[in-house]
Amino acid sequence: MSPPRRVISRTLAAAAALVVLAATAGCGGDAAADGAQAGELRYQGSVGQVTLPELAADLGYLGDVKLNWIGNVTGGPQDIQATATGQSDFGGAFNGAIVKLAAANAPITAVVSYYGSDAQTFQGYYVLDGSPIRGPRDLIGRKVGMNTLGAHAEAVLKTWLARGGLTPAEIKQVELVALPPVNTEQSLRQRQIDVAVLGGVIRDKAVAGGGIRTIFTDFELLGAFSGGTYVFRDDFIKRNPETVRAFVTGVGKAIEWARSQPRETVVARMRDIIGKRGRNEDPSLVAYWKSSGVAGRGGVIGEQEFGTWIDWLAAEGELKGERPKPGDVYTNRFNPFVDGGSA
Repeated sequence: MSPPRRVISRTLAAAAALVVLAATAGCGGDAAADGAQAGELRYQGSVGQVTLPELAADLGYLGDVKLNWIGNVTGGPQDIQATATGQSDFGGAFNGAIVKLAAANAPITAVVSYYGSDAQTFQGYYVLDGSPIRGPRDLIGRKVGMNTLGAHAEAVLKTWLARGGLTPAEIKQVELVALPPVNTEQSLRQRQIDVAVLGGVIRDKAVAGGGIRTIFTDFELLGAFSGGTYVFRDDFIKRNPETVRAFVTGVGKAIEWARSQPRETVVARMRDIIGKRGRNEDPSLVAYWKSSGVAGRGGVIGEQEFGTWIDWLAAEGELKGERPKPGDVYTNRFNPFVDGGSA
């Protein structure tokens, strides 16, 4: 059974409380006693896939900053919680999940976009070919499988349902099921769920297998947009501004490198990275890579990429008290690509 959203909200609040306590206790060995800035960044990766920081490191775009893989992520909210509590130095998630954690008083700041949706790379909501599901009202009483609750897939789905005329009471009748991305397609084909949310290379692989069709995509609903960003703790940023700048610059350059290269070149590089890191992974997923989907040049964050989800969370009753402003949650000051610049 998947956890209800109130459990996720309590977890985010608990993560915020923990990071405040950690900061008060002087937690954080991320800068040397002599004032030198951190030269290593702890992070969580993704099985069978190459993250933008990993690509940036392999291309030499991070300079002297090294990456230290500490395990694989189970979902965006968990990734940024690990960053907020000091278990990792940076993490990435859907912008709405970042807003929720920041609104719970976690001192984190988003610094660069890392995924999004465009005509090539998007999250789609898929059913089996023979399914009677065609529109929003057909989802009442149905099960929708997605990678994590309280994040991108849920926000987009509920936006689509609301625009389709469903009332809040009817939307609550759509059952959301959290599933690992690698298992979501199988759950759909075995009819354990009625709709599968599939994105990126996992979506492309599932579509190539045939027998499924889309009912809508986030790109069709919202157009091209960046959906998620990497965050650092504010105390880390204060002590290590040049490390953060090197990270943001490197990720931005990796985004533009991937955008400018033939797809086959990017895929070959990713396959090589997976082979070299020795994590006993299946590299077949990267063959389906098409783009990062990041909208802004070099991962520059647009105000609406947070504003849209602040408005949605407020309408859902997820934000208590005064709603945050987008500028309270993210910054582009470390990104050399802002205002048309280049790295």
